[in-house]
Amino acid sequence: MSQGEAAGHGTAKPQDRGWAWMVLLAAVLLQGLTLGFPCCIGVFFTDLQHEFQASNSQTSWFPSIMVAVLHGGGPLCSILVKRFGCRFVVMLGGLLSGLGMVSSSFCKSISQLYLTAGLITGLGSCFSFQAGVTVLGYYFVRWRTLANAVASTGVSLGFTLWPLLSQYLLDEMGWRNTFLIFGGILLNCCVCGAIMRPIQLASGSLPQSAKPKEEPGSRAEEAQLSNGASPHHPMLQQHTRRTKCFQVLQKYLAFDIFCQNKSYQIYTIGVTWMMMGFALPHVYLVPYAIHNGVEERKAALLISVIGIINIFIRPFTGLLSGHRVFTGRHIYLFSLAVLLCGLSNFICVISAEFSVLILYCVILSIAMSGVGALTFQVLMDVVEMDRFSSALGLFTILESITLLIGPPLTGLLVDITSDFHYVFYNSSFFLISAALFMGLSFCALERKNKLREASKAHLDNPSRYQYSETSAEPKAENQSPPAVEYITSV
Repeated sequence: MSQGEAAGHGTAKPQDRGWAWMVLLAAVLLQGLTLGFPCCIGVFFTDLQHEFQASNSQTSWFPSIMVAVLHGGGPLCSILVKRFGCRFVVMLGGLLSGLGMVSSSFCKSISQLYLTAGLITGLGSCFSFQAGVTVLGYYFVRWRTLANAVASTGVSLGFTLWPLLSQYLLDEMGWRNTFLIFGGILLNCCVCGAIMRPIQLASGSLPQSAKPKEEPGSRAEEAQLSNGASPHHPMLQQHTRRTKCFQVLQKYLAFDIFCQNKSYQIYTIGVTWMMMGFALPHVYLVPYAIHNGVEERKAALLISVIGIINIFIRPFTGLLSGHRVFTGRHIYLFSLAVLLCGLSNFICVISAEFSVLILYCVILSIAMSGVGALTFQVLMDVVEMDRFSSALGLFTILESITLLIGPPLTGLLVDITSDFHYVFYNSSFFLISAALFMGLSFCALERKNKLREASKAHLDNPSRYQYSETSAEPKAENQSPPAVEYITSV
């Protein structure tokens, strides 16, 4: 939330109650309109191939660009949020999303779709979605885990409704008119943004970033000026430019957190690798089912099944993960959910019968509910809230790279081999390896932290760990072991 907006309201708004729940409702709709939207592209996959005479790889670039920009526009979104506030950015995103889909209805080639639906709509969805996630962190403190889980049910609503609506409109009026209608629907992001009015936090809970800090490099500049160096000296100007560049990268891309915070580093790398395979079933499940003789309406229903189950499972996942038993252990629940996603893909390899695919969708949706409900909660666990926006920027831009290249590379493999099974083999490989990497790495990091705390306690109070001359037991027998906690920096 920008400081300018916060200062514009004289009274503090209560958190976790009142208008916060209206903001949560807007966030639910917002995630359905943005994150839920790309799931319906598979419905148009075959029609777009026939319309533009495009291969699987060429057609898959269209949803890949959309999803990649949706996630990778984080740094630009972060800059706009800092400057103009969340409300403005959400409404700007809704305008861009609608404009992109309206323009897409007039496209004459698949490459034009890359620009309109891929870049413009993807960027608009990014602005609306990420600014909406950020504002939840300010409106909710005590119920933040539940709020994130409930907001993510919007994605489930999107998964349920977008494919059904897409198939109906496609049958009735073709893909061009359908895209035109989608443009009008996405403009409702502006309405959601209007609900997200600025909040002024209590003085004790102001983000640390709102407090004045000494900028890096300022002392060096002062030292050179005190030694008689002119502010227009070329060397000083070059140093100033480098310093400002570093400040921008640190402020909006959180490279300093990535280098210093091991938890954030492991999590970002793991999710980035995971995204190489996470989106593949969403893009190729409908074409895979149609290729194996499933009726088009039934194929579109598969994505809706995933969404329907997610609607009920995600809030339960949020409540479960919010229990004090899992405090500091959200990453392990997240890794388990990713692992289940990877293992479920082997069901599609066994058979492409509609009943088997329904079973696959049920298991996949349960696993996805854990991933969706915990993705941003884990990120909020490992970084301070005042740096969340910039940490989210770097996090999303890295995962967008793998989201961009994953589906087209897999599509190229399918074009070469004419075997859709490679979609699910690839997805399983990336998901399972990412889950094992994150789970084992955090376990090792936690153990290392526990040993460090024990060693520090031993050095601070060496007499407590000395053995008595008359007893074989240490005096510190009744001392409880150091607590295992999440660390935010190493």
